[in-house]
Amino acid sequence: MEIRQERKNKICELVEADFYVPMKEKELADFMQVKAEERGGLKEILEELVKEGKLQMTRRGKYIKGDGISSQLSGTFISNARGFGFVEIEGQVQDLFIPENEVNGAFHKDKVVVELLPGQHGKRQEAKIVAILSHELTRIVGTFDKAGKFGFVIPDNDKLPSDIFVPIERSKGAVTGHKVVVELTEYGDEKHKPEGKVVEILGHVNDPGVDILSIVKGFDLPMEFPEKVLNQGQRVAKDVSLKDMEGRKDLRAVQMVTIDGEDAKDLDDAVSLSKEGDNYLLGVHIADVSNYVQENSALDREAEKRGTSVYLVDRVIPMLPHVLSNGICSLNMKEDRLALSCLMTINKKGEVIDHEIAETVICVDQRMSYTDVNKILEGDSDTQEQFETFVPMFFLMKELSDLLREKRKKRGSIDFDFPESKILLDKDGVPVSIKPYERNAATKLIEDFMLLANETVAQHFYWMELPFVYRTHDYPDPEKILKLGTFINNFGYHIKVKSGDNEIHPKEIQKLLGRIEGTEEEALISRLTLRSMKRAQYTVDCTGHFGLACQFYCHFTSPIRRYPDLQIHRIIKEQLRGRMNGERIDHYQSILPEVAKHASEMERRADEAERETDKLKKVQFMEQKIGEIFEGVISGITSWGIYVELPNTVEGLIHVSRLFGDYYYYCEETYEMLGRDTGRSFKLGQRIRIVVDGVDYFQKSIDFVLAPEEDREED
Repeated sequence: MEIRQERKNKICELVEADFYVPMKEKELADFMQVKAEERGGLKEILEELVKEGKLQMTRRGKYIKGDGISSQLSGTFISNARGFGFVEIEGQVQDLFIPENEVNGAFHKDKVVVELLPGQHGKRQEAKIVAILSHELTRIVGTFDKAGKFGFVIPDNDKLPSDIFVPIERSKGAVTGHKVVVELTEYGDEKHKPEGKVVEILGHVNDPGVDILSIVKGFDLPMEFPEKVLNQGQRVAKDVSLKDMEGRKDLRAVQMVTIDGEDAKDLDDAVSLSKEGDNYLLGVHIADVSNYVQENSALDREAEKRGTSVYLVDRVIPMLPHVLSNGICSLNMKEDRLALSCLMTINKKGEVIDHEIAETVICVDQRMSYTDVNKILEGDSDTQEQFETFVPMFFLMKELSDLLREKRKKRGSIDFDFPESKILLDKDGVPVSIKPYERNAATKLIEDFMLLANETVAQHFYWMELPFVYRTHDYPDPEKILKLGTFINNFGYHIKVKSGDNEIHPKEIQKLLGRIEGTEEEALISRLTLRSMKRAQYTVDCTGHFGLACQFYCHFTSPIRRYPDLQIHRIIKEQLRGRMNGERIDHYQSILPEVAKHASEMERRADEAERETDKLKKVQFMEQKIGEIFEGVISGITSWGIYVELPNTVEGLIHVSRLFGDYYYYCEETYEMLGRDTGRSFKLGQRIRIVVDGVDYFQKSIDFVLAPEEDREED
């Protein structure tokens, strides 16, 4: 602490000296001869000094002496293309609205200090930006446009309101139409555009694969592994030896299978099941990735940085190198593998009456696909004959899966069964088919077994009172639940909330979904109910999982592709080996909050990147369908138009001007839009026919208009 304060004092003395000229963070680091590995600490100190009012950051990212005014209300600025923005404050549910004239030079993603204003924008408190702590966005992906002796980069991110000016000598030879990565050198102000230099040319906008690569770069997803990480992966990926098996429970004689998609390559879970009297003996066996990825190794630091594998429409960006994720850490058929197993004894009520978590060595007997297991369960005789040795176990799995699902249903677990998109591309990355990816009996039984293992492990370690990473899901926002309750009353439905705090039990949501099943309004109400839910996250406090209606939950089953799973595997093994002493407990208590926070952020980044690539491919697919008529369901109604979802999961917008012109009324409470003169109305869940009118690659959006017969109806 004393050293940190000493460094703060030195920086303040430097900035106040007569010879000082304003410097950027990198220039300060060079001037003060700060080592590369200590520059992260310098950044934190500079941010603290700005918060304390001892330093200020200019719009060009340079540090000068502060005005001495301290403010602790800081957050992340999210800009809008129309000039205004929002500031997200950690721990605060509602973000702050920043009017255009109060942005004061802040750039998208900047860490800023704000001051509250006496006013509100809708339900949001208004504020103004009074200081910029740091510029977080340093690189931008966009399309280069050459204009004489200079160029501009038009950002792909529509939250950025300005093009980036690029001097021709810093363009790296880019030509109009090139997708580029530009590094910001100046962040601009009211009179000047942001300025940058091209650091990478991704290819021409029309080149195959460049579209997805631009999204990958835009989200700063790391494509390549550093050489040190790859080399370490090669060194540790050795075949399982007798020495590796020492001290482990040998389960190689136990019949077990993996069940995954046909194209899966990282097989991180296997299952075994038998019956003893009335009890089921279920084993969930997870690849022991922590045996190969040691804490603080190059592999571990890279995995923690990535946080998760990212599954894009045309590629997977793995958390670990393929030599591990597709090799020694993949539970390949007929090969000895090290695992962590959760062995559960389950009675005929679906209750876990005994369990053991153990380090094991396993050998998978058969690799199965969801398709083949589903065929077996549906009675396909050819598939049953092909896998006859395993058929009795699959029917036993179905029996147990039904039991577990019914038990979860009784306690109120919510199951939103919305189909995901399955997008098929040709060799050039052009989408040739989009259809819903439906769950079947096989996907559900694996889901049921993984959920049970995750619950069992979380509960085990909760009662041991050891540091741990939980998967939590908070209660919905009371305002959203009240709004949902008001809306469903229009259809004759009702949900009970606790008086006083407007909290709702998950069983009420589940009952509602049960009552609307098969009705015309099912899709509408299900969607609105989902939108009223909060996002699940990783935390060190076990606050429960609302959606699953359970008190204890964690992610234990995918250490190949999720860092929190890998982290808790280490904790489990240290506890099993008797090494969880006071020093190790202190160690985990100090690192886990940041591990959980970073993993939640990386999960969100991955989800957003996946959504963006899906949206892009849907735009490309529907461009081929312009002029064609489809029937869809109204999935959203806003003041600017209605969204219609087609059976293939594609969603498009009919702008309000194409519905009623200027004469309409939008009712937010009932999600309804009415034409003032025509009397025509549109409601959520209503089926209508549309024509594909056009697409917008920049916004990744699709425009619909009403089909001719719908227009005639309106007339």
